[in-house]
Amino acid sequence: MAKLKDLIDIFLQPGEYFVADANYQLRTMLGSCVSITLWHPPTRIGAMSHFLLPTRGRVAMDMQSLDARYGDEALMLMLADLERSGIRAAQCQAKVFGGGNMFPGHARKGGKHVGRKNGEAARELLQSHGIPIVSQSLFGIGHRQIIFDVSKGDVWSHQVRLSAQEAQAEDKQL
Repeated sequence: MAKLKDLIDIFLQPGEYFVADANYQLRTMLGSCVSITLWHPPTRIGAMSHFLLPTRGRVAMDMQSLDARYGDEALMLMLADLERSGIRAAQCQAKVFGGGNMFPGHARKGGKHVGRKNGEAARELLQSHGIPIVSQSLFGIGHRQIIFDVSKGDVWSHQVRLSAQEAQAEDKQL
């Protein structure tokens, strides 16, 4: 089993996904974006996405035109790569992170902020594919640091919450 220091470290930018074996550790930083991790325990193969929006509202014509900036398409890309390794969606365990409200002082009455829309979409997408969610850390205020150790299926999430003063300062800068 790989030691944490021996793992190949991959940092995902917004709109990226990565499928890896037990030799990898995947990381990202999330604000209103959401990350879905999928893990297949028997093979110790996993995948992680970092998407910005739930959907672009149109159906991609083929696999080449899919865009991982959108949650529905990122999941399709991850599942296609996993399937090439013989792993079906329902055999995976999912963990979901992010969907933070980065500008809490700018909430619209009755409206959902983009982070909430992203988190809710992620849960619905996983449910529609029959993938159980075994852990989640969604919503709240501030950003999260995420680390996925594919060798064990462990995901660490650290949420950095804004203080009331920082939130007010952020709102004033807009």
